[in-house]
Amino acid sequence: MLSSSRKMSRSATIFQVLLVFTTIVAQTQWASVWGMYCEDLTASVERPHSASITDFGAVGDGATLNTKAFQNALFYLNSFAKKGGAQLFVPAGRWLTGSFSLISHLTLSLDKDAVILGSTDSSDWPVIDALPSYGRGRELPGKRHQSLIFGSNLTDVIITGSNGTIDGQGAVWWDWFHNHTLNYTRPPLVELMYSTRVVISNLTFINSPFWNIHPVYCSQVLAQHLTILAPISSPNTDGIDPDSSTNVCIEDCYIRNGDDIVVIKSGWDEYGISFAHPSSNISIRNITGQTRNSAGLAFGSEMSGGISDVRAEGIRIVNSVHGIRIKTAPGRGGYVKNVYVADVSFDNVSIAIRITGNYGEHPDDRNVAGHPRG
Repeated sequence: MLSSSRKMSRSATIFQVLLVFTTIVAQTQWASVWGMYCEDLTASVERPHSASITDFGAVGDGATLNTKAFQNALFYLNSFAKKGGAQLFVPAGRWLTGSFSLISHLTLSLDKDAVILGSTDSSDWPVIDALPSYGRGRELPGKRHQSLIFGSNLTDVIITGSNGTIDGQGAVWWDWFHNHTLNYTRPPLVELMYSTRVVISNLTFINSPFWNIHPVYCSQVLAQHLTILAPISSPNTDGIDPDSSTNVCIEDCYIRNGDDIVVIKSGWDEYGISFAHPSSNISIRNITGQTRNSAGLAFGSEMSGGISDVRAEGIRIVNSVHGIRIKTAPGRGGYVKNVYVADVSFDNVSIAIRITGNYGEHPDDRNVAGHPRG
């Protein structure tokens, strides 16, 4: 019999060759498009106006709630949106806050010793409508909590720093999940909706209550030089989840968490089908990570709007169950096509590639095409 390491090596090699062979035409069709917008997003952006969160009364002692300071700062800086934009600087300190919403033409910049702390009081995370492509909260019927850093219908947004930290303090949320005492779906750390030209770079994200970074219905998104950490036992702490989004680059990241490291989504069952916003033109490069029962690179299971033209290179996964996984279910609809994967390394990974066609977890209880939901 082959040793486990030799089995893994052989599986990974076969997987790589097959995917490269079946998608070489798609690679030539869209790779040049990616190069154009990725380079544009990494160009430096000068903001002629700047303010510090301390200018609005914030206290970085880890105990004072600074939600109003963030909200007031962004309200003030919005007056410069048509004058070249503005920067909000977060200096060294521990800045406790509830959810706040960003504005267009903004750079949110963290000092290397700055920590934005999510409040452990759920009332500091507003409850908002379900995503139209999901039809309800992902975990519970009805609405969901707003992410710690939120934005909708924005243009030209940068969240960056010298490796500053955004800490969701998610342990209390994980306990509510395990104890079945949640009232609404848990919030991500960062969620931007219907937005374009988004950069998230040079930061550390830790202990998210739920998914970490969730661009949904977005275009031209760059997630670069990020460290994303959560206990591998933490529930549903996905790393980066481009969802019904196009022209997305994810590169040079280290992710260790309790769910998929990078997962591409596009809505859930009939809601995703009717909303019809696919995910496409997605580049994933130089990702290193560790998860537990999930995958290094995943597609779905919410993929009802379709997923296409995905290129992944330089994927390094260790001590995990799955390397690459495609997840769907009866009645889900959608498609996954034109996927190119190369330069993959798995160390102590049990399953190199897994395709699951009966994943379950439907938003409604009624049957789909004769298949019971759930």
